Amino acid sequence: MTFPTHVRLIEVGPRDGLQNEAQPISVADKVQLVNALTDAGLGYIEVGSFVSPKWVPQMAGSAEVFAQIQHKPGVVYGALTPNMRGFEDAVAAGVKEVAVFAAASEAFSQRNINCSISESLERFVPIMESARQHGISVRGYVSCVLGCPYEGQVSAQQVAAVAKELYAMGCYEVSLGDTIGTGTPSATRAMFEAVGAYVPRDKLAGHFHDTYGQAMVNIYASLLEGINVFDSSVAGLGGCPYAKGASGNVATEDVLYMLNGIGIETGVDMDKLLLAGQHICSVLGRVTGSRVAKARQC
Repeated sequence: MTFPTHVRLIEVGPRDGLQNEAQPISVADKVQLVNALTDAGLGYIEVGSFVSPKWVPQMAGSAEVFAQIQHKPGVVYGALTPNMRGFEDAVAAGVKEVAVFAAASEAFSQRNINCSISESLERFVPIMESARQHGISVRGYVSCVLGCPYEGQVSAQQVAAVAKELYAMGCYEVSLGDTIGTGTPSATRAMFEAVGAYVPRDKLAGHFHDTYGQAMVNIYASLLEGINVFDSSVAGLGGCPYAKGASGNVATEDVLYMLNGIGIETGVDMDKLLLAGQHICSVLGRVTGSRVAKARQC
């Protein structure tokens, strides 16, 4: 059994984690979180999203957050840009890396962004062209790769088709997301095998939600498939508003604990990561979603 020697963790807490919180979160608290995650050694932090505050109120102020955080050399501070307007706003804010997203499910695409999968991909063409002109890297997301709240099971070949398009379009990496957390290890391995026929595995990442308690075993299964990049969220913040009972993203602390146990290098400091999670949970007035954090508090 061979594992990767190094894993890159993509911290999505400040964006994917906070965007579904009900209470307003100040720019100062967001800045504090990003700085704490930087101090913990995360090499990639998704700071915010340039989307209309009408649709995602918690992402208002993303430009201010980018302006106020401490930019550490070598750390990537990314942003989600779902459309050309968002991309232009991100460029104006000095963002050097953005992410775009498509779904592997037609029904989810229609319900979530009011267009078909092919139409959503067409929207990214001008973004990719402008990104090349500005020297900005683009990361791609594919949602519902292991299940859809409206369609149920999603074909691995459909996931592969969407991932192939994003990669061909110019996304340097494609993150495959189990948006509703229904995936299992066998389905995870089969999905990566299907996608890996079209996109090199060193250009793929895993993004797992823990709704059914399968996120950690799915990450383990992904490691066995040669995947060495994973999205995670400090304190397990976040969730999918379209998934009944969704418990949120897999906690960065929990992923780090497992990787440390296997002997895989990440460059992330557990103690500092726990402090970052503890602080944001106190701001939100909620209990951490990290099992490691809960165990350390006992």
